Amino acid sequence: MSDTPQSPPSATGPDNPLLKAWQTPFQTPPFGEIAPEHFLPAFEQAFADHAAEVAAIAHDPSAPDFANTITALERSGKLLTKVSAVFYDLVSAHSNPALLEIDKDVTLRMARHWNPIMMNAVLFGRIAQLHQNRASLGLTGEQLRLLERTYIHFHRAGAGLDEAAKARMAEINERLAQLGTTFSHNLLGDEQAWFLELGEDDLDGLPDSFVAAARAAAEERGLAGKAVVTTSRSSVESFLKSSRRRDLREKVYKAFTARGDNGNAHDNNAVIPEVLALREERAKLLGYPTFAAYRFEDSMARTPEAARNLLERVWKPARERALADRDALQGLITEEGGNFTLAPWDWRYYAEKLRQIRADFDDDAIKPYLTLEGMIAAAFDCAHRLFGLTFSERKDIPVWHPDVRVWEVRDAAGGHQALFYGDYFARASKRSGAWMTSLRDQQKLDGDVAPLVINVCNFAKGADGQPAQLSPDDARTLFHEFGHGLHGMLSNVTYPSLSGTSVFTDFVELPSQLYEHWQEQPQVLRQYARHYQTGEPLPDDLLKRFLAARQFNQGFATVEFVASALLDLEFHSQPASAVRDVGAFERAELEKIGMPAEIAMRHRPTQFGHIFSGDHYAAGYYSYMWSEVMDADAFGAFEEAGDIFDPAIAKRLHDDIYSSGGSRDPEEAYVAFRGRKPEADALLRRRGLLEAPKAA
Repeated sequence: MSDTPQSPPSATGPDNPLLKAWQTPFQTPPFGEIAPEHFLPAFEQAFADHAAEVAAIAHDPSAPDFANTITALERSGKLLTKVSAVFYDLVSAHSNPALLEIDKDVTLRMARHWNPIMMNAVLFGRIAQLHQNRASLGLTGEQLRLLERTYIHFHRAGAGLDEAAKARMAEINERLAQLGTTFSHNLLGDEQAWFLELGEDDLDGLPDSFVAAARAAAEERGLAGKAVVTTSRSSVESFLKSSRRRDLREKVYKAFTARGDNGNAHDNNAVIPEVLALREERAKLLGYPTFAAYRFEDSMARTPEAARNLLERVWKPARERALADRDALQGLITEEGGNFTLAPWDWRYYAEKLRQIRADFDDDAIKPYLTLEGMIAAAFDCAHRLFGLTFSERKDIPVWHPDVRVWEVRDAAGGHQALFYGDYFARASKRSGAWMTSLRDQQKLDGDVAPLVINVCNFAKGADGQPAQLSPDDARTLFHEFGHGLHGMLSNVTYPSLSGTSVFTDFVELPSQLYEHWQEQPQVLRQYARHYQTGEPLPDDLLKRFLAARQFNQGFATVEFVASALLDLEFHSQPASAVRDVGAFERAELEKIGMPAEIAMRHRPTQFGHIFSGDHYAAGYYSYMWSEVMDADAFGAFEEAGDIFDPAIAKRLHDDIYSSGGSRDPEEAYVAFRGRKPEADALLRRRGLLEAPKAA
């Protein structure tokens, strides 16, 4: 008997909104009608429907062909896709204890549902027969790509193993699903449990915009009239940059970096070794020496060595730049009469001081011009100028929280393209970070299905009716996630499995990171960066100083990222038995690469949700930098043309990158857009690391 709350009678049958046709605009989820108790009955029905559909395909007496096997698989599981999309949106963006409890149950049921499908020998036999004869089937390019990807997915899931190995694989998958959910729930638990209440004496150095956001965060937690620092990255990093209270900076920094590592009920240290051991065993069952080898075979990089070579090429100049900056920051402390050694909780504070000296710029000067509303408008306008899209806000679409906004997206001809949901503000019911997902993917298999695309962020609210003010990093994050969103909204494929962001992990970040470039272009900022009180445009002098300061502190930013990516590779390349003590392994690997003691990894292991809340980025965190090589090189096409909205280049960008989804090989898609393979030096130039100064 499950300890999940049992469903009342009203949750079943025709009374369950998840099991009815949605009579809403664009058939969107009726969030106001959906309650936690509706999910388990809906999942049970969806699992049963899907299992029956797959059984009918596997045991079809007709000889296998593309229509009765591959297309039939694409059409199967519609209810499961529909229910899952709503459920996981809520679990991530607006959870509650009831949903989190159901999530534990659904995670296990989901693994038990998919295991027999992905390891069905009869079904795989049909797919393998088609794959073997693929050259003679007269398939279109997209159909051939779908057949190849379907075959690879089943093969890599263990469909070709013997029965004993399949049984063990199923056990591993179930346990990994449980552990991924446990990891994410533990992390959320630590994030929800901690905040630092600030008294009037604790506000020294904090800008008005931060204090307003801290008061809004306190009100969100039922502490009206107070001000709090939370564990959201935007709150923590803003505090570390501005607070003159070194003791409080230390407290906030340590709480942020200790998430999942506190020896309490939310501790993740025991989860990680088990995850790594099971991943390694799964890889070996499939014939790979390590999980990293298994993972990289189905990627652009192909081998762990290729990814490591890129990371190490960037690491050396980044570390040298960071060490030089460290010495400069220590010099500032000494000049001010500080009798202490630079610590990790000091870096951002003194880096801001150094930036003001070297570039005469600090983030707080530009934040009043970077309103959330202005940056949304900028992102929309760039999409209009590049791709002809227009956005009109809709107030009649049901949403999961009052802060969520929805826009109808139309194409250049005025036709309906998508709905775009923006959920921008931090709250206790939302996990940390920023992400793009969808409630429905684009496809044309059964009519022209338009996507429902979501961006979720964790920005701080303004207070007392003031608009939210974004830091440059926040504004970049907004454009990044919107780039992912465009990848989903502009998708133009026939088959659901190839839609939008269904591409290799080391390609999926290209559309998002590429879109970031437009956020920092002078002509965009001059139009949309306007003071929240006066409406005055960003002054040219401040704009010039902002642009000049972009490469400042890139040694630090690159080191914190690359260290995380290298550790991810080591976790999945070394024997799992080497990671019995997560902290000891972490320390040993950081010592090996010469990690500066004054810089923490962007994600310490116990909070590294990218690689431990699931395996989407496991042995794949390098992907952000792999994609950055492409995005820096790709934006160069517009720079070389002398027009960041050049119509011909924008059309190639639309056709070859944003709209093609997973319907073609990513390297082929990139070369079609750029005319050649990307050049790695573009990344080093963008980060200002081609000629890093030597450390003193």
